[in-house]
Amino acid sequence: MLAKRIRLGAVIVFTVLAVGTIGFLLIEDVSFLDALFMTVITVSTVGYEEVVPLSNGGKVFAIFFILIGISAIGYAIGTLINATLQEFMHDVFRKRRMERKVSKLKEHYIIAGFGRVGRNVAIEFKMAKVRFVVIENDPAIVNELQQLGYEFIEGDATDDENLKKAGIDKAKGLVAAIHSDADNVFVCLSARDMNSDIFIVSRANTLQAVDKIKAAGANRVVSPAVIGGRTMAAWLLRPVVVDYLDLVTKGEKVEYRLEQLEVREEGPLDKRTIKEADIKGKTGAMILAIKTGDKINTNPGISTVINNKDQLIVVGTDEQLTALEEMV
Repeated sequence: MLAKRIRLGAVIVFTVLAVGTIGFLLIEDVSFLDALFMTVITVSTVGYEEVVPLSNGGKVFAIFFILIGISAIGYAIGTLINATLQEFMHDVFRKRRMERKVSKLKEHYIIAGFGRVGRNVAIEFKMAKVRFVVIENDPAIVNELQQLGYEFIEGDATDDENLKKAGIDKAKGLVAAIHSDADNVFVCLSARDMNSDIFIVSRANTLQAVDKIKAAGANRVVSPAVIGGRTMAAWLLRPVVVDYLDLVTKGEKVEYRLEQLEVREEGPLDKRTIKEADIKGKTGAMILAIKTGDKINTNPGISTVINNKDQLIVVGTDEQLTALEEMV
């Protein structure tokens, strides 16, 4: 809208200058530069003396040109000011609406930085149908976020105020995906200070930054270069395994997918063995592993006891996993 108004204003100004210049050229015996100068001092009302004495025809033309030209220039300036104010107020109200919307979120995820890594995280979150908010300060990327329909906070993620606006105190997890390791360290420090329970996953652009980011409070640190290298090597060495894991973890148009579920206290599975729980018989889903605290049992037997707060890594169809979620 603003660009359109600017173009309209430029066209009006150019038209006024062209009409005035051509008019003085045709009516008075002056050069092009003198005609343009007469036009500019007429519409600008600066009060300079005439370059040459005007004839009666020139005076009549000047009278009408002053009335029409100044009105046109005034309209162009007014249109530009109005468009600028409208654009400014629209941005202010848009930011306030978005901040109010984000303030109502809880148990959501925050993505700090919407570069290549942040974009792919957002895609995965959207596929998983979880609520998330992006913090980004690049105006071009903010416009992209609007078009995508994502919830976002416009600003620097290293600013504590923007983390608060994103609901860091109520968030379930945070992804620090800024291209600067120093900024990711700062984000992790601030996030951990404001929410001691939040789960933080951070990007590390260099291997030297991994330990620093962990010390800043990140639960997990991912190096895109390392992950990419491992995946490429695995595709060459164990392609079928990688293809299978890629399919079940993405959950795109496949019959089976992987999921993790937490056992609730005094639920149907609490303090029962795998045999007693009979998850396979009741839901069809299969337990692949059980995480208890920091330990993972990758091959639980039928006598393995399932306890409160255990994390079950399971595989099954959407229907089977839904049935297991209700059971858990």
